[in-house]
Amino acid sequence: MKALVAFAKFNGNYESFTKSIKSNGIHWINKNGFDSFLRIMNNNHTDVTEWYRKTQAVLSDNERLFLKFTLLSGIRKGESVRSFNRIIELHKQNRLNEYYDDKQQILKHYQYKDNLRRTKNLYISIVPKELIDQVKESEPISYHALRKHLNKNKLNIEIKPLRSMFATFLRNKAVMSEIIDLLQGRIESSSVFLQHYLKLDLSSLSNQILPILRDLLTSVF
Repeated sequence: MKALVAFAKFNGNYESFTKSIKSNGIHWINKNGFDSFLRIMNNNHTDVTEWYRKTQAVLSDNERLFLKFTLLSGIRKGESVRSFNRIIELHKQNRLNEYYDDKQQILKHYQYKDNLRRTKNLYISIVPKELIDQVKESEPISYHALRKHLNKNKLNIEIKPLRSMFATFLRNKAVMSEIIDLLQGRIESSSVFLQHYLKLDLSSLSNQILPILRDLLTSVF
């Protein structure tokens, strides 16, 4: 890629080259081992836990519930907002069963096209039924309002560290990294084993993950 960039600059086609790269969904990957090491060493989940506890005193009921949902699902900010609000809307329409399998306790993100993109697609999340029951009766979430409330109380918004905490906690509980990649929407960038060979029984997977999620929630209070 570096050679192509240099050639595009030499020919005066750099701008059209970069537009073509973006339009085709091609991303730069710069794997720097030292940067990864620093990220690991600086990822202090004790700080995130303290932040999470502080938010409970300043946020509204639905905002606190949203943070719990985000922590226990381990998904990205936009995915979490969309999923949270979709649960509420589908419940009002008596159609929540199209999205949430309450027997397996799995959210089926793959049912909706707005959850699918070029890469890093999120297909399923394992979420306890008791949490879904709370969310479906909640008010919709506004990420803008959430950030505003936190900033007003001199708190940053820490969605990405919650996602990191989810992954680390599951890995420390001996959950396979491929399973964590599946639950966090990283199938396309994960191992050959996950993409081509791993076979799962979703009921067994749910039974494995749900107790760990309850332990994760207990750990932040």
